[in-house]
Amino acid sequence: MEIAPLIKDAAKGSAAAQKCLFDRFADPMMAVCCRYLKSREDAEERLLDGFMKFFRHLPGFTYQGEAALYSWIKTIMIRECLMFLRKKNVFTMLAEVEAEDIPIGADILAWLSAEEIFDMIVQLPVGYRTVFNLHAIEGMDHKEIAGELGIAEGTSKSQLSKARALLQKMLLQKGINYGQRKTQ
Repeated sequence: MEIAPLIKDAAKGSAAAQKCLFDRFADPMMAVCCRYLKSREDAEERLLDGFMKFFRHLPGFTYQGEAALYSWIKTIMIRECLMFLRKKNVFTMLAEVEAEDIPIGADILAWLSAEEIFDMIVQLPVGYRTVFNLHAIEGMDHKEIAGELGIAEGTSKSQLSKARALLQKMLLQKGINYGQRKTQ
């Protein structure tokens, strides 16, 4: 079914239209929530809270295409996850000895499946993972991240650097040596 009529009906409170929209976007939005939260149960709760907020604010939304809709829902989900992390006070920015920054070639990631990359990201400590997701995946700059998380811009940069260093260590543990294929 077309999205525009679903949006219109869902905004008027149609449970059937809301269910169709939920069914269409739940899986990709669950993946977004899981990138930020380790616990699947916490991610599911944020997903449901996010959709409740989405449907509550839908009457004020002007549909401009599926990409804009997807982006808006994704923003809601990310903010729900960040609010949850702030409320739980788990935003411990770990102080770790600075690791040497080893450049990663783009071809290295081609050797890994999306699932392997996802598994490595979710293993990062909360602060590292959150900053990494916001910068590397969502494309936010450090000033935006600092504002969103209530941290200093330098802290954001430091957390990203440490996240990258930890991911590099994980790559090495997987047997990926820069310039070589992984060994098994």
